[in-house]
Amino acid sequence: MIKELTKAEEQIMLILWEMGEALVKDVIEKMNDPKPAYNTVSTVIRVLESKGFVNHKAIGNTHIYFPIIKETDYKRFAFDKVMNNYFENSYESLVSFLVKEKSMSTEELNEIIKLAEKLKKDK
Repeated sequence: MIKELTKAEEQIMLILWEMGEALVKDVIEKMNDPKPAYNTVSTVIRVLESKGFVNHKAIGNTHIYFPIIKETDYKRFAFDKVMNNYFENSYESLVSFLVKEKSMSTEELNEIIKLAEKLKKDK
């Protein structure tokens, strides 16, 4: 079962999903300034490993980390959580929120409807 990521864990996972595999120093290079300490990133990656998100291959004393949970699987998990916790699993509530709170235009709404119809037809 997928577990929820902390903000720091999610930041590192986004980098690993983008890169495919990386050393701790590669992850740090991709992070925004101010960059965290090497030991901090290394610790978070080990936590991700214990949560089942990441694995590594050892080459000598070097560990190359790679994701074992797909980004799409985590997106689905996170979206389902938001839908359940904030929109009572109602797409109508979600769309209403987007229109009211995020000022979604009628044109954007029509694009979503067209996309949904196309995706439904392609199934």
